Amino acid sequence: MGERLAGAEKEVLVEIVRFTQKNGLKGAEGGWKDFLARNDKKFGASVSDPKKRTKDVLLAFLVTFSKDFQKYFRKLVRRHAERRAIEQYMNEFSGKISPEQKLVQLTTEHLDYRKNYYFPSYQEGWKVMRIGKVSSSMNSGAMLAIDCEMVLCHDGTESVVRVCVVDNTLEVKLDTLVNPLKAVADYRTHITGVSKKDLEGVTCSLVDVQKSLKKILAKGKILIGHSLYRDLYALKFDYSRVIDTAYIFKYANLPTTSSASLNSLCKDYKIFAFYFFPYWCWKPVLFSIF
Repeated sequence: MGERLAGAEKEVLVEIVRFTQKNGLKGAEGGWKDFLARNDKKFGASVSDPKKRTKDVLLAFLVTFSKDFQKYFRKLVRRHAERRAIEQYMNEFSGKISPEQKLVQLTTEHLDYRKNYYFPSYQEGWKVMRIGKVSSSMNSGAMLAIDCEMVLCHDGTESVVRVCVVDNTLEVKLDTLVNPLKAVADYRTHITGVSKKDLEGVTCSLVDVQKSLKKILAKGKILIGHSLYRDLYALKFDYSRVIDTAYIFKYANLPTTSSASLNSLCKDYKIFAFYFFPYWCWKPVLFSIF
């Protein structure tokens, strides 16, 4: 299976097994409960909480997956190791940590972070970008804000049709229309500001946007957004050095599972929100920290 996965801590393996459950993934012996029912003659699937199973059982289940899946599982282990390294760095050099990095840490510590930011990047079309050397990325306070507009396609999926990225000096780094490359059922023009006519002759694809993002985010830049995981999911872009303002700002009267809208935050916290041009694209691009 590889030393990285076999040498992972139990809590990491628990996360990976739960990930397979959430996404309905199956190995050679089926899903998690199928595996337990087949291999545990005493308890079967009656004790299905991965946390209550031994590390050996968790590993035995994960090795039933294909090599491609195991490669992805190892990426999850590596991400956990990076997160641990960041935590250790912050503990050792707490006086040198930038305010921006502290907000990144607050995001990763949120209860919903692992649920929303562990993307299915094993699927076709996804790109994964690593943050690089921890000490170097910790010294980078450069930030970028991103916002995407999505249309509804005939196959029931959503596709990105516009991507805007700006830095913390309000310089536009990327502002492009994107060809969804499939039939659109609803352009949602009242929200996206994009019509069928606007996309005529557009050749930029999602792959092109992914390549641009890799260049823009080089050297460990921080990506900021409101419920940012939704944009990253639409972009099929797995990136971990993020600030999610939906996780940072909270209202006392809201349930822990709910988050305030960006407009409400801008109003109540007197936060500046920059709006992209042209004038019909009035979607705020998340300057909650700038």
